[in-house]
Amino acid sequence: MTETNRKQLIFDAFDNKETERVPVGFWFHFVFGDAQFRGLEDRSILDRVIAGHKDFYDAFKPDFVKIMSDGFFGHPSLLEKRIEIADDLYNVQAVGPNHPWITEQVKTVKRIKESFNGEVATFYNIFSPANYIRIAFEAWDKDPEKFTRFFETEPEALAYAANEIAKDIAVLTQRVIEEAGTDGIYLSVQNVQSSTATKEAYQNYIAPSELAVLAEANKVSDYNILHICGYEHHQNDLSYYRDYEAKAYNWAVHTEKISLKEGKDFFGNKAVIGGFDNNTGTLLDSGNKADIARFTVDIIHEIGDTGVIIGADCTVDPQIGLDRLELVRQTAAGVSGKNNKQTTSLQK
Repeated sequence: MTETNRKQLIFDAFDNKETERVPVGFWFHFVFGDAQFRGLEDRSILDRVIAGHKDFYDAFKPDFVKIMSDGFFGHPSLLEKRIEIADDLYNVQAVGPNHPWITEQVKTVKRIKESFNGEVATFYNIFSPANYIRIAFEAWDKDPEKFTRFFETEPEALAYAANEIAKDIAVLTQRVIEEAGTDGIYLSVQNVQSSTATKEAYQNYIAPSELAVLAEANKVSDYNILHICGYEHHQNDLSYYRDYEAKAYNWAVHTEKISLKEGKDFFGNKAVIGGFDNNTGTLLDSGNKADIARFTVDIIHEIGDTGVIIGADCTVDPQIGLDRLELVRQTAAGVSGKNNKQTTSLQK
């Protein structure tokens, strides 16, 4: 397969068309901790993110690139003043299309994308509005229970803040596709991690802001990915998202115990991404290479080789050896696609 065909390979997989091989995609973060929020105040953070994407691309030549939003995790309204009570959520406001938090993201994405010379499809990481709030509470305020407390006691206030942030995320989504030139977004959603949170409450208070962003993305691109985030084994009920219209779906196969084939059926035969557990100490990270190859073959034998991209449940550890990821790609290429079908036919 030639290098110049990788972009079409992804589009064909997303469109459930026959491909030369099953494509493979993995991604990881390039900065950590508070640096994920401080890109605007420290230019060196963005330089590291840009260089990290380029180095990864040059070393691995991935089949597609999920461009990470590292450095921009914190919506400005959530960082300016610590939110302690429900009334504080009503102070959250959209910053508008000319705010650096939006304009610098567009510039950064454009610079990252230039590193790939138009050779691969690219998708920008966009958290859902509620996820921006949750991540700010957990990772910036260092209060992992705050989001669920507000959802359980003051869901209207939380919904207000999410809907304000959604205004900016909709603008950002449109601009990274139309101006920065990405092929779509990778929208990250997650159930509220509370035993008392109901699907009805989620649909009333969280879903509207997510659907607003997704609708904007679908206006400007036919190739958007919905990621149902099971990072660190957070569990999700996939039925919350059955009517979320996307081109491809990615969820935590190993946490939800829902295989790629089962998920593909669940989401109306749309394209799916995943298969491997992303957590450290699991097969992809540290397992025997023969077992990695065998697992790759098993995935394809179960689901087939149409409308599937082999990847992981979520972001993988950046310390993982690229040779392990390449093993997945080479193994998949050896058992999938048009060429293998032609060979099998000739052998009969």
